[in-house]
Amino acid sequence: MGIEAVIKQLNEVYLGKGEVVRLCCTALLAEGHILLEDVPGTGKTLLAKAIAGSLDGSFSRIQFTADLLPSDVIGTDYFNMQTQGFDHRQGPIFANIVLIDEINRAVPRTQSALLEAMEERQVSIGGKTYPMPKPFFVIATQNPIESAGTFPLPDAQLDRFLISIPVGYPEAAAERELLLQVLTETRKQIEAVTSLASLQEAQAETRQVAIQDDVLDYMLGLVHATRAHASVEVGVSPRGAIALLRACQSYAYLAGRLYVIPEDVKAVAPYVLAHRISLTLEGGIKSTKANVIAHILDTVPVPVEG
Repeated sequence: MGIEAVIKQLNEVYLGKGEVVRLCCTALLAEGHILLEDVPGTGKTLLAKAIAGSLDGSFSRIQFTADLLPSDVIGTDYFNMQTQGFDHRQGPIFANIVLIDEINRAVPRTQSALLEAMEERQVSIGGKTYPMPKPFFVIATQNPIESAGTFPLPDAQLDRFLISIPVGYPEAAAERELLLQVLTETRKQIEAVTSLASLQEAQAETRQVAIQDDVLDYMLGLVHATRAHASVEVGVSPRGAIALLRACQSYAYLAGRLYVIPEDVKAVAPYVLAHRISLTLEGGIKSTKANVIAHILDTVPVPVEG
């Protein structure tokens, strides 16, 4: 059983959100981190815990609050009175799947404790470097509508997330099914349906998905368009271009193809690129990041499949 079993189980737990589930699994295959955004009560934490529970690996949950310290996340060196020496204590970040609930409730210095772990798969404590377990994923949630007691994520932090997904409300039929399951106490229990070794094998296969020159140029055209758009102050970085490439390979792999087509690029681009741009003051008044990316997708010529 592999990634298909994970998708099947997630769709049985997180009802009516097939595309959200597929995007999350796209990030897993691309070895990228996931940011889930939307209003409270839309099941962001449920989805994150379901993803973690579907994999046969270690799981850790960190509730971010204003009084949380960096050492509470990555660990610290402490003086052991018995041995009269310093010992190392690892923090909860050392797990295969790390759920960070309400990431924007922690102060910036605690948020920054994640930067090295998310990008370089290691943390530095007391002059020593400790590698993260493999595989290593961060799934973070945040409620964008709340301003009291929150600290907006800086661009450098947002850029660490391969994909940012506004989960949205469920359709009426899916929400009705949810209520029926709650009423009859028949909600599915999460169980591990694939091993980490199987996931890593799929990740290796994903990296072999081919991208033709015209499709690669199309990706670059989208990235460069973000840097030249009148409403954009800071466009997508080279790291963002790499993220788009990896996400497209994973999305194609989930579709059963060993090559990327323009439709794959158009499907994942809004979720890979939108959180990586900064709008000008005027641009932020007139539009949104999502609308800017949609405009770019409408204007950049799409290659014709040969």
